[in-house]
Amino acid sequence: MMAILPLRIALRALRRNKVRSSLTVLGIIVGTAALIAVMAVGQGASVMVREQIESMGSNMVLVFPGSMRTGGAHSGAGGRQSLTAADGDAIAAECPGVVAVCPVIRSWTQVVYRDNNWRSMTQGVTPSYREIRGWSMQGGEFFQEADVRGATRVCVIGGTVADNLFAGEDPVGKVVRLNSMPFRVVGVLARKGTAAWGQDQDDTILAPATTVARVLEGSPFNSVSQLMIGVATAEIVPDVIQDIESLLRQRHRVRTPEDDDFTVMDLTEITETVTQVSRLMTVMLSVIASISLLVGGIGIMNIMLVSVTERTREIGVRMAVGASPRDIMLQFLVEAIVLSALGAVVGVALGAGAAGIISRVNNWPVLVSLSSIGLAMLFAGLIGVFFGWYPAWRASRLNPIECLRHE
Repeated sequence: MMAILPLRIALRALRRNKVRSSLTVLGIIVGTAALIAVMAVGQGASVMVREQIESMGSNMVLVFPGSMRTGGAHSGAGGRQSLTAADGDAIAAECPGVVAVCPVIRSWTQVVYRDNNWRSMTQGVTPSYREIRGWSMQGGEFFQEADVRGATRVCVIGGTVADNLFAGEDPVGKVVRLNSMPFRVVGVLARKGTAAWGQDQDDTILAPATTVARVLEGSPFNSVSQLMIGVATAEIVPDVIQDIESLLRQRHRVRTPEDDDFTVMDLTEITETVTQVSRLMTVMLSVIASISLLVGGIGIMNIMLVSVTERTREIGVRMAVGASPRDIMLQFLVEAIVLSALGAVVGVALGAGAAGIISRVNNWPVLVSLSSIGLAMLFAGLIGVFFGWYPAWRASRLNPIECLRHE
């Protein structure tokens, strides 16, 4: 009962000055709402980026050709043709933990169907591409190994290509022209959406690697744009990368890592890097939003100091009938905490609502977690204690005789 009494007194005092109490908690409301909205958007962005990267394929390692030096200048990764399909076969045969390898040959093509045309990236791949990326089919089927061996003119298209060429018509079985060469569409890929770096994954055309090399590129060489490698489990990815690097150095007669003519990229590292950047941005924005909470705390301290001055005689009467300095301090400290708590509750509701509006307007995923709500409430409570302590301490140090004389 004694523990409830300060709370009842605090609520009664706040009800006597409803307008002032409402204005006092406004800073806490704004700060808490901003903190909840920022954390919801930041956590939603992290989840979205992680899902987008995972949509590219789980436990996947990419190998690109290395850079090329010309006249003292580096061309960057992929600037030289140093990878071949034979390298992929060697990796599949000699590197433990590798479950699939797919050579990739890229070629920009103009694809035409009747009066419709679209420019898209055509990738020459093998059937293992679908396994590595975990890509299901929306319609039709993927081409087979026999199509790769025979350089058959068949292709599988993404959802964006299908929308722009066929306008609701079933593409399976239709003949399109890639750079004026006829190709039969044998399947349509299920939609994956936009990648983490903004690329539309559905704006793609897949064809047998041999067909792209011979028919579209007209290249007599066996070089590839990259090698996609599927690994059994995420735990062994670092070991697999070391095996791949060692094998390619041996095959390419490279003596030191500094002379590597290839680049190995792990999607797990990309996921961790992007997640860390997202977390850093969320923390920075949360710190900025927390400034509003500090401003709200200063407002609470100012109003509580005014309240102490206005209620000096009340403090003297309470001390005269037996209230100790600890009781006086607890009374005003509870009032400050109640103000912060009320502002935090309203701020959480407004912040969650603002996050929902951002999600609907910008089609951006948000995640209002219990941890973010708890953190905002805890921070608001600490603000109330920190900024309410000095006015409460000052009230407890007043002289009861001088308080009773106060007009």
